[in-house]
Amino acid sequence: MAKTTTGSSVESRGVQSVEAGARILSAMVEIGSPAMLRDIAARAATTSAQAHAYLVSFRKTGFVEQDAATGRYLLGPFALQLGLSRMRQVDTLRLAGQAAAELAAEFGLMVTLSVWGTHGPTIVQVQDSEAPIHVNLRAGGVYTLSGTATGRLFAAFVPERVVKPLLADELRPGSQQRAIGVPTSQKALAVSTTRIRVDGCSTTAGSPVPGINAIAVPIFDHTGHMQCALTLIGPELEVSIDPAGPMAQRAIEFGRALSARLGYVEERAAEDLDEEPRATRRAPRAAE
Repeated sequence: MAKTTTGSSVESRGVQSVEAGARILSAMVEIGSPAMLRDIAARAATTSAQAHAYLVSFRKTGFVEQDAATGRYLLGPFALQLGLSRMRQVDTLRLAGQAAAELAAEFGLMVTLSVWGTHGPTIVQVQDSEAPIHVNLRAGGVYTLSGTATGRLFAAFVPERVVKPLLADELRPGSQQRAIGVPTSQKALAVSTTRIRVDGCSTTAGSPVPGINAIAVPIFDHTGHMQCALTLIGPELEVSIDPAGPMAQRAIEFGRALSARLGYVEERAAEDLDEEPRATRRAPRAAE
């Protein structure tokens, strides 16, 4: 009697031809512009003959188009429809909220999820740490731009024209703002944002609360715009703020993975740096 293949076995084995085809499409996404067959094949780590066979089928189904004049291949109308469908189904804050809970559980530390609001970086979710820490943070609280890791992170990636008026109000003598964190200066913030774009994260040590450190990482969407920030907060003995250290690198990796789920393609964005305005630039990938 023939053995019956279970559903779980089929799922674990998968369909190799589909996976191979997906690598071709993934290569085209990574290239990000109309490409020659040889370039697609090289990016997908396959032969030109195999890549061509898949591209023929993809052309028939609308996944791919071929420019008649240049012979280059580009993603087709059905690929666009799939992308648009994915965008309509994604709930950014829901995914980010789940990520905040996962990050807090992984490190046993407090994690805040913040978005850009009317008054600046605004907390929308707080995941408490396993051990209580003396930090008064709650949903609805607003971080200063110049005096907190989260605020500096937003200042690094939100358009300058949006940041500028709020920063001016924050630094105005006699300002009555009740935001979290003590404002510093425009010069200090400029130095910090430059470093943040290189490091891929923002950190503070003992500020605004003595003995408490923080690491903030950005979450980007498919357009390359920063949608929210995840901030790890904990005692200085537990939270190393070295951007190259394991904790910061894990947080950065976590943020990149979530950004990828929202459609952000980091390699292509890095190639476009020279063509983009300052406000949408992202930090380059750490050396591997």
